[in-house]
Amino acid sequence: MASSVPPLDRDSASRERRLLILAEGHSNDPHFGKTARGVLRYRPEQVVAILDSEWAGASQNGVPIVATVADALRFEPTTALVGVVTPGGRFPPAWRELLKSALVSGLDLENGLHEFISDDPELVELARRSGASLRDLRKPPAGLNVPTGENLTHPAKVVLTVGSDCAIGKMTVSLELDAEARRRGVASEFVPTGQTGIAIAGWGISVDAVVADFLAGAAERLVLEGVSRGGELLWVEGQGSLLHPAYSGVTLGLVHGSAPHAFVLCHQAGQTTIDGDERFPIPPLAELVELHERMALPARPARVAAIALNTRELGESEAREAIAAAEASTGLPTDDPVRFGAGRITSFVLETIAATG
Repeated sequence: MASSVPPLDRDSASRERRLLILAEGHSNDPHFGKTARGVLRYRPEQVVAILDSEWAGASQNGVPIVATVADALRFEPTTALVGVVTPGGRFPPAWRELLKSALVSGLDLENGLHEFISDDPELVELARRSGASLRDLRKPPAGLNVPTGENLTHPAKVVLTVGSDCAIGKMTVSLELDAEARRRGVASEFVPTGQTGIAIAGWGISVDAVVADFLAGAAERLVLEGVSRGGELLWVEGQGSLLHPAYSGVTLGLVHGSAPHAFVLCHQAGQTTIDGDERFPIPPLAELVELHERMALPARPARVAAIALNTRELGESEAREAIAAAEASTGLPTDDPVRFGAGRITSFVLETIAATG
């Protein structure tokens, strides 16, 4: 048994994987259960059951919730996916028995935490005995290096989502815009850069686990992979934020490595500080637009094409008012692509990149 599995092919993933999502204690949690929720939204055809003993007997999005791996086997899963994120990316002690139970039952195991299951001797041995595979979604591939310059010579157009903070919907916006572009007949490809995006798409590199010097090179490799998959328009999933005191580096690496032709700036309506910390205020959106355009690779200047506003905490009338205010303050088309559809933002992005030549 190999210690890791090659990336899944996106088109075959839904035919082959029958997922049991391991979401113990967090199936109803939009933050710590974000991997589970992302896969349920964007790959529902793959999910046969969710494991969360606190909600056993209920269902989520029509998917049954079970208490144990043994309870899930009647739904014939092939793969157990770790559907939670944890502080520090480590497994809680109680999860070890859960992982072992999945492997003893013969299920492949996919994990997006920073703690690698393929480096754990006991789990590796259990997988060998049962014929299961271990796949660490955050483990970087071998051979990463600095960019080669091919990020400036490929034929595709690249759009990168960036944000005023972390965890405000950059992946979701990328997926919604990709889906809308595909509906219009565009050869569009979502480029995953984090563990949840990889779990959804079946390929990618989790850039937050890459050595800092090679982060831009990893972003270049991802873009070239998107081109090789037939993408003429690439939506690169953003990570971190240029404003964030802890995670600004990953954002800048993505900006320079993916060399986008345009940005979509994501912001949560009403949020005024980074991660709720008063020491780190979020400047006005117009200043954020200028900041990101100044940070673009000099060899590939990029404009912010639109603002994607996350209005989940507002009523509908308040949401529309917030969208209008953001549009007025920046002069840029603004919308909530999840709540009100991705059509308007997609149209303006397509116009912007068409003008780049």
